Amino acid sequence: MPALAFLSQWRDRLPGVCAVCASWPARPVCDACVARFAPPVPRCRSCALPVPEDVARCGECLRHPPPLDACLACCDYAWPWPGRIGRFKFQGEAGWATPLATLIRSMPWVEPVLEQADLVLPMPLSAQRLKSRGFNQALELARQLSPRKMEARLLLRTRDTPPQSGLPRAQRLTNLRGAFALEPLRAHEARGRRVVLVDDVMTSGASLFAAAQVLRDAGAAHVAGIVFARTGRPDAARAP
Repeated sequence: MPALAFLSQWRDRLPGVCAVCASWPARPVCDACVARFAPPVPRCRSCALPVPEDVARCGECLRHPPPLDACLACCDYAWPWPGRIGRFKFQGEAGWATPLATLIRSMPWVEPVLEQADLVLPMPLSAQRLKSRGFNQALELARQLSPRKMEARLLLRTRDTPPQSGLPRAQRLTNLRGAFALEPLRAHEARGRRVVLVDDVMTSGASLFAAAQVLRDAGAAHVAGIVFARTGRPDAARAP
């Protein structure tokens, strides 16, 4: 076995060791790594992309306002987070929900948004993806963030969609049309409520925006999004 692979397995299995730098004793991610790899940065209020200081919203959101009143992201989708998120989502390590949710709660403005919310909804998975993964990582995060307000069966994923990577933003939104719905007998529960959508990673924002629009159409008074990691928007230059 290569030395690096051996060290990685040793580090991941030893309790009390930081999963990033292997310092001990430490929580799953030590304070030094949080400060280095998840520092607070100015972000667009509507889509959580990084923006310069004193800028409230990015140009794309000014031109095409999304159906979110607020959007908060803990960090960029960059090393070391893709590997940790991959273990959480695809390797059955649901225990990562606790440290990732702790990092999310450390962000400015997250606590007030959660406290003011009436409903906290995880982004739902399609039946196919739920079967392949065994659990919904967004649900596990939402349960950690707000167990009393979390509702797992109000927002539904009505169909699976093909991979969206490489598609322009407009086409991603078209592909997701009708992919989300509220449970018909409970749709009235969103009317006049303040709702928070939770997910692990936000890429183009198309999925989060599509779900937020369903809540808007149902009469939600305020819709916010909270995610752990935010990617860039590679198709921003060609978005309509």
